[in-house]
Amino acid sequence: MMLEGSAVGIVVAAGRSERMDGLDKIFAALMGRPLLVWTLAAFKRCDAIDGVVVVASPRSVERVRDLCAEWRFTNVMAVVPGGETRQESVRAGIDAAGDAAIVVIHDAARPLVTPELIERGVALARETGAALCAIPSRDTVKEVDGDPPTVRATPERARMWLAQTPQVFDRALLLEAHGRATSAATDDAALVEAMGHEVRVYEGAASNFKITTPEDLIVAEALLRERFAM
Repeated sequence: MMLEGSAVGIVVAAGRSERMDGLDKIFAALMGRPLLVWTLAAFKRCDAIDGVVVVASPRSVERVRDLCAEWRFTNVMAVVPGGETRQESVRAGIDAAGDAAIVVIHDAARPLVTPELIERGVALARETGAALCAIPSRDTVKEVDGDPPTVRATPERARMWLAQTPQVFDRALLLEAHGRATSAATDDAALVEAMGHEVRVYEGAASNFKITTPEDLIVAEALLRERFAM
């Protein structure tokens, strides 16, 4: 199978930034630029992407539109409000992607994504319908339950991978997965997996981490400085 048609990035920027000490992380400064600018720049530089939809929190929609205009992100097709959950926000992005054949779901809070990581996901999804960026776990993973927390199992580390984004899908397939969902999922791959569809994995990068706390901004800025010093 080789899926033809346009590929649209859906950059999910509708989170609450609950662990950022009151700072909306998508507007946090990284090397003098808002975090969201770094994420959108990677999509703009990726030849495999035909357009981008940004899903923002309702309170930030106009601010994000102004940012896209200021930084001349002419490839941004729409900025739309997200929902109460990430799943609802992604669905809003899928709906705004028009007649795209491929949708590339990416967390806005992963500003160190590269055009190459995006392109590899699109290529794999065109072949298989579903592609997940992930990295092998460097640490032993424990399955924990109860209060107080108690170890229930130790999965084999060699089989454990840590999911990232981009997660790339045949748009029709992902729409069906969202339509069939009976409970909330932490990522879109889980919804596609629940349908019994195979999700292919390709290796991401440790630098492609998600900004969650103010300390993460310090690490991200250091990595960006190193990247531009090369």
